[in-house]
Amino acid sequence: MTSLPQKSSSAPNSPSSATRTLTMALAERSYQIHIGTGVLSTGALDRLLSPHLRHSRVVLVTNETLWPLYGKALVEHLTAAHFTVLPIILPDGESFKDGATLNIIYDTLLEHAVDRKTTMLALGGGVIGDIAGYAAATYQRGIPFVQIPTTLLAQVDSSVGGKTAINHPRGKNMIGAFYQPQLVLADTDTLKTLPKREYRSGLAEIIKYGLILDEPFFTWLETNIDALLNRDACALAYAIYRSCEIKARVVAADERETAKEGGRALLNLGHTFGHAIETALGYGEWLHGEAVACGMLLAVQLSQERGHLTPADVSRTRQLLERTELPISIPFHPKKINAEIMLKHMSRDKKNEAGVIKLILLRSIGEAYVDSTIHAETIETFLKSQMSA
Repeated sequence: MTSLPQKSSSAPNSPSSATRTLTMALAERSYQIHIGTGVLSTGALDRLLSPHLRHSRVVLVTNETLWPLYGKALVEHLTAAHFTVLPIILPDGESFKDGATLNIIYDTLLEHAVDRKTTMLALGGGVIGDIAGYAAATYQRGIPFVQIPTTLLAQVDSSVGGKTAINHPRGKNMIGAFYQPQLVLADTDTLKTLPKREYRSGLAEIIKYGLILDEPFFTWLETNIDALLNRDACALAYAIYRSCEIKARVVAADERETAKEGGRALLNLGHTFGHAIETALGYGEWLHGEAVACGMLLAVQLSQERGHLTPADVSRTRQLLERTELPISIPFHPKKINAEIMLKHMSRDKKNEAGVIKLILLRSIGEAYVDSTIHAETIETFLKSQMSA
């Protein structure tokens, strides 16, 4: 049976703003996750990043939005430190997390004869982290890479754990690899420039951790959501650290999502529904966290129908998502989304086995489980009821 994280204690009254470090314990592939303000400052980069650059040459993958904000300064610092940096600046957006954009990375690496000792830096949100990580996993059968997440969602979720992928028109993250970074540098200062919608999208993944494994953390979020919405430094530092702590422990126990009794699969609460929404609407129409938020409430409501959660549990979840201004209902789009279309996309979910849809549901707030006993017809009936509600 997979060993899951212990429940957290209450958050400290005044968490330190200094960098805090977690270790992803994966034997010879273990690495550190550094979280805090000023992680991308000159001194911190020299101390935290430089020891991981085994070659004088470095590849930086970022996007057009982040290049002027952080990318250019990072290149200037590394150049001053006598590294030769090859920047790859991609278009910004989920719609570009595809094979064509991946080939831009491959073409540039090949054109410049990048070798397998060259470290790739992924500077950006989940799209950049996923596509750069997959490029690093597959170019010359693997080159070292470092995650430098600049969005809240990436800092608490996608940069940690080694899942890398690109999207396919028929399914989100269907082409990818498990490939761990050498290091994660999460500078909370980058969140100051994050648009409101993207910031709130990241809060959805934080709420997820409380729902699946840590009821005291969920309660803390209910109390402190206003502080988080105002980007209070202390509240944010704790929420990011606790989220990464939960994920690191889960991944260390079940890196490749093979546990029979949940394990890493539990981190996908709301994702089976959410990915179906993203795919049906078209990538980028909804942000990932927005789709996950809607998917989580669907999972919570279905958990109640299965006889586990109380109406009060559903109400708590709905209210927290509403206070965060995240979507809580399936979008109405008669030509793109209906129960049949949703079910079709859900049937392609990576967790499924032998054609059986696996859903992450809750026995209680803070206790998730995998349910593979629900027939497709039941799921379709449930979706129809939600769309007509």
